[in-house]
Amino acid sequence: MAIRQILVAPHPTLRKKAAVITKIDESIIKLARDMIDTLDNAGGVGLAAPQVGVSKRLIIIWLPKEEPIVLINPKVIKHMGERICTEGCLSFPGMEAKIKRSREVIVRATDLEGNVFKIDATGLKSEALEHEIDHLDGILYVDKIEPGTLEKVTEKESLEDVIDDVYNQSHA
Repeated sequence: MAIRQILVAPHPTLRKKAAVITKIDESIIKLARDMIDTLDNAGGVGLAAPQVGVSKRLIIIWLPKEEPIVLINPKVIKHMGERICTEGCLSFPGMEAKIKRSREVIVRATDLEGNVFKIDATGLKSEALEHEIDHLDGILYVDKIEPGTLEKVTEKESLEDVIDDVYNQSHA
């Protein structure tokens, strides 16, 4: 297992729609294990395969005091309610903003053994699931920012300037 590099915006892979996983083989199992190690090292609660440069529909959710969950080809099948939450992203280090998310979601996915399962989630788990599934469709949390809530944007900066700054700092 290995810790992989987390891509930082505006890396083009982050905007690509990820491919459906049709076969769970050793490469997918290794990717999942590497992503768990990477997420553990980074200290986040979720990670999508495109964030480590692999455009496949695989995410990891790892909430405090829980075991990591591997979701292959996850899909939100039901959204319920709305809430505003403060969110960040490992691909936008140091940035936080208020995002509108569902109060509750039901997600269908496949595990590493090929079993289909559902998760009915609220709170942080619901937020993390929506956030990571968005990554699989090339949607970034900055696309959903509530106006005026991005912590790092000043009156003189645009969102694009902040994204460029984050990218440049991570590649210095």
